[in-house]
Amino acid sequence: MTRRTEITTPEILPHEARSEFSLRPRRLEDFIGQRKVKQGLQIAIEAATARVEPLDHILFHGPPGLGKTTLAMLLAREMSTNIVTTSGPVLEKAADLVAALTNLQRGDILFIDEIHRLRPVIEEFLYPAMEDYRVEVRLAEGPRAQTMTMSVEPFTLVGATTRFGLLTAPMRARFGITERLDFYPAGDLARIITRSAELMGVPTTPEGARELAGRARGTPRVANRLLRRVRDFAQVRADGVLDVPVVQQALEILDVDEYGLDSMDTRILSTIIVKFEGGPVGLNSLAVALGEDAGTIEEVYEPFLIQEGFLMRGPRGRVATRKAYRILGIPVPDRGPGDPGGDPIPPHPSLFN
Repeated sequence: MTRRTEITTPEILPHEARSEFSLRPRRLEDFIGQRKVKQGLQIAIEAATARVEPLDHILFHGPPGLGKTTLAMLLAREMSTNIVTTSGPVLEKAADLVAALTNLQRGDILFIDEIHRLRPVIEEFLYPAMEDYRVEVRLAEGPRAQTMTMSVEPFTLVGATTRFGLLTAPMRARFGITERLDFYPAGDLARIITRSAELMGVPTTPEGARELAGRARGTPRVANRLLRRVRDFAQVRADGVLDVPVVQQALEILDVDEYGLDSMDTRILSTIIVKFEGGPVGLNSLAVALGEDAGTIEEVYEPFLIQEGFLMRGPRGRVATRKAYRILGIPVPDRGPGDPGGDPIPPHPSLFN
């Protein structure tokens, strides 16, 4: 039986955590998208199984909601081993890890989410466990303190992080497999939405799934969250079928436009263009103007805006691109970030809200 502790992140609301887990695939072959990552993991699993050895330590990194936790659970199922899950902020002292490590059986997986938030003392404690399968336990404090070496069974540490650059070099070097998860294309997201809708018992047209996928910011977690909200709308205001008109009406209520931009995305772009003349503007100044935390802007909203070409980030600050001007229906100034040419586009409706 798999041992696991469910982790609730800010992106997963408590009342939706159980639903989120129920939508996860049960086998690695059922995992949709991330083809190269899947291929590499399948090879590693087959090789380790043939040698009757544990998997090498694995690090997943990339934006939130792309499947890092899901892949860790699938690895445990594929290897027929147990998995113990925790997160970096929870581990405050080395003793927090001793029980978990000493109770692991051969080949078990220890999954640490947000591993970049581990305290340095915990990292130092993990190094001999990862390399030599032993831990040093301090028996007392003070100048005469003694330590005891305890052996642990060979195990696999699977780490997940949204901030790969914040990991220390010694920690990164100890992972034998490092995989980056990228945003999903609309085609893969449409397949995920169709599968999730079937599990939820929601009738969905292929066109409706594609319409929803195009607005899901390249992220399966966002796609499943929007699917639940559109399902609610279809149940209350329509005939229960998720077709294109129903999806469009539901997402209009949620302030998610055809580009996948929500109200906060639009506020960021319009603030840079209107208040700061298109930029460049520093992150702190932008945060004050928006009344939002700078870290939230940088970690939650900027990756998608930059990925889709609405925003550029340089040494002097953030600059709105020509594409941002066009979707907001604002003429691009001659000294702006691009040529103002092209057909006019009606102003974005959220500018008037």
